[in-house]
Amino acid sequence: METDPWPDAPDLPLPVIMDQRWTDAVFLHWRIPEPVAAAFMPHGVVPDVFDGSAWVGLIGFRMQGAGLGNGPGIPYFGSFNEINVRVYSREPGGTRGVVFLTLDASRLAVVLAARAAGIPYVWSRDRFRAANSADPSTGYSVRRFGSGARSDFAVAPQFDAEAADPLSVHLTARFGLHTRFRGKTLYVPNTHSPWPLFQARLTVLEDQLVAAAGITLSGPPESVLFSPGVRTQFGRPRVLGGS
Repeated sequence: METDPWPDAPDLPLPVIMDQRWTDAVFLHWRIPEPVAAAFMPHGVVPDVFDGSAWVGLIGFRMQGAGLGNGPGIPYFGSFNEINVRVYSREPGGTRGVVFLTLDASRLAVVLAARAAGIPYVWSRDRFRAANSADPSTGYSVRRFGSGARSDFAVAPQFDAEAADPLSVHLTARFGLHTRFRGKTLYVPNTHSPWPLFQARLTVLEDQLVAAAGITLSGPPESVLFSPGVRTQFGRPRVLGGS
């Protein structure tokens, strides 16, 4: 299999604003037309295309020990499941990022604080599905309060099949997010070591979140990945010029 070297993480602009771990990450990705992704791009960035297509991801992971700065994790509020729908962005200078369409979490205080900062969190009831001896699947289920939109997805990781192909690296080697806040486009950088990344077999998929975000899909995901997780830190945001 063709491999692609993991890019070096950029130096994080100080001060560190948040430290956290992401564990048991499930990545599902589909091709979408570039104009579909372009409709979600903040001013100043464009879809980051791979193999002639833009991509949309449905990703679930366990947030653990999130804390402010380099401090300890915040009890209760710093650990929760997150399920997000995202597309991929690129600045004119080449900096790549993520644009979140929605992020589901069960901690209402976290949801409200994040929405106040321009991050589109949604309050939901969710559950993590851990693999066991009878069922090797790991995944997430979520149901939104209010709309009732839901998702249930799981994968069986193939720990003997490391994912180092160019597409897998393109979709997961992301060191920041682009978002719109108070009329400006911001880039919020983060840094982490390379994901320990593995191919996975899709075992469960019943999803309404991607459609609820405004994207219509057909067929199964083209990319199915799993990672035990990484530790990450977020740094000082910057405003894109001309935004």
